[in-house]
Amino acid sequence: MTQIHPSAIVHPTAEIGQDVTIGPFCVVEENAKIGDRCELNSFVTIKKGTQLGPENKVHEHAVIGGPPQHLRAGMELGEVILGTGNVIREFVTIHRGLAPGKNTVIGNNNLLMVQSHVGHDTIIGNNTIITNNVMLGGHVVIEDRAYVSGAVAVHQFCRVGRNAMVGGQAHVVQDVAPYVTVDGCSSLVVGLNLIGLKRNGFSPEQVSDLKRAYRIIFRSNLTNREALERVRREFPQSPALHFADFLAESERGFIQARTRGRGVDVSRPQLRVLSDGKESTSDANRRAG
Repeated sequence: MTQIHPSAIVHPTAEIGQDVTIGPFCVVEENAKIGDRCELNSFVTIKKGTQLGPENKVHEHAVIGGPPQHLRAGMELGEVILGTGNVIREFVTIHRGLAPGKNTVIGNNNLLMVQSHVGHDTIIGNNTIITNNVMLGGHVVIEDRAYVSGAVAVHQFCRVGRNAMVGGQAHVVQDVAPYVTVDGCSSLVVGLNLIGLKRNGFSPEQVSDLKRAYRIIFRSNLTNREALERVRREFPQSPALHFADFLAESERGFIQARTRGRGVDVSRPQLRVLSDGKESTSDANRRAG
């Protein structure tokens, strides 16, 4: 049974699904759509042009569907579309697309923490975590299972690849490659997101492929084009292929590694010198990053 608190203001044209809870002092504007089993805590504002799929939970003082913060924003705008099972915490703001047919889209099972902001025309995939005070500019793309830490600022038109982790207070002004970790202090890539990969079920063989592909892209003396072509050749059936697919579409360039090493030869395992002066072949994958 849908429950709407007497103090809530719900426009007669709003579409409210089954078993929805709308708490005290909420505002649901005209033509907004609230899917089945959604829960709006107190003081939530769902503005016109917003569609919430089923089972979304929106906490206090969040505002979903505000107009874009853009000088060209007119009366005709795109929408905000949320999928299923998202958690929107306190004071989150999510803005509509800048033009009709250009929407801000958030997928399924995402967590947007306190005071994070999603700018107009942003696309967020599934199972992401956007933590406190993150600022996503307009036209940003966040791929599946990315983790964006506290107070990160992502410049407009930048993208964050799947399974990447961006450290706290980083300034993201170029694309973040999939699977990598960006250090919050330097805002540079410092290796693969190994913990995140293991938590998300990547096999040892897949992680090994990613380490070698990382080395080709970030640690060799190849040009970007040469590196991506090599990744395509060597990993046609591996998750590592997404490195090439993602980075080939980059328009702003992508964040480089904090150190590129000394021209690592990616064609063979690396050698290290043991304490007795003998050389021993080390596992090249252990040296990624």
